[in-house]
Amino acid sequence: MDFDYIMRRSWQIIWKHKILWLFGFLASCGRGGGSGGNFNYSAGGDGSSGAPLPPALRRFFSQIERFFAHADTGQIVGIIAAIFTVVVLFWIIALLAQTAGRVGLVQGAMLAEDGVGQLAFAQRLENIKPFFWRVLGLNLLLGLAIFALIMLLVVPMVVLGAITAGVLFLCFLPLICLLLPLFWAAGILIEQANLALIIEDLNILNAVQRGWEVFRANLGNYLLMGLILGIGGAIVRFIIALPTLFIILPAVIGTISGTLTENDWFFGGGLAIAGLCLVIYLPVLLILNSGLQAYIETAWTLTYRQLNMPAEAIETA
Repeated sequence: MDFDYIMRRSWQIIWKHKILWLFGFLASCGRGGGSGGNFNYSAGGDGSSGAPLPPALRRFFSQIERFFAHADTGQIVGIIAAIFTVVVLFWIIALLAQTAGRVGLVQGAMLAEDGVGQLAFAQRLENIKPFFWRVLGLNLLLGLAIFALIMLLVVPMVVLGAITAGVLFLCFLPLICLLLPLFWAAGILIEQANLALIIEDLNILNAVQRGWEVFRANLGNYLLMGLILGIGGAIVRFIIALPTLFIILPAVIGTISGTLTENDWFFGGGLAIAGLCLVIYLPVLLILNSGLQAYIETAWTLTYRQLNMPAEAIETA
């Protein structure tokens, strides 16, 4: 397989057809991750029960604590239900956008490789319709299967680990390390099933079977391409996200200054500067991430095309 051609050609396609970046934005919806933290704070002024915080934060956490201390069961259940509803709604929207973006990217990459001069957004949306629900069903089916498999593995590990005070859990660590590359390979397999469905116009079951066939027949090439796109994509994402470390710096400085001086102006000013920087950089972050997603999906499409479509079929496509 000509890896150099695929890498260069993928960039040429997404640079010429920037409409693919919009589909890259849709395809990247819901794929990002976040991290949370635990806060130890003192509602009082002496900071004896935890790390001190600026007065504004202490008042904020105190109000939350008082609310939950006086809230009845119905209010708490209502808040939980509202949060759950919002999360599920956003998940559904992200899943629908992700599906449309994936189909649009694959079809667009194929047309661009065949020499189509212009990719119209309205036409792309129209051509997505015959594949949309099949791609959505495929990913839901495979996602549920992987989730069920994870539960079958994780739940016994957790139970046995708790019974043995963590001793058996340590014994499971080699198994967990072995499972990580297997799930990574499963992600590549799922990608090929999606490509098979869209490119060869298959139903869900046939797409899964075809995806497995092409993955098994070209295992070395697919694993190498997965490493190139996976490691390369991770490096690019880190570089893209690096400015956010500097964006949160004013908020950190403001929080520390506000804590030491007991002055809310430092805290508020730091947050305001960080928020302004985030608003300025957020469009850049979204555009670059969308371009990266478009590039990765285009590269996978060209890989599938090169490995699994006869040369005469490509020439006459």
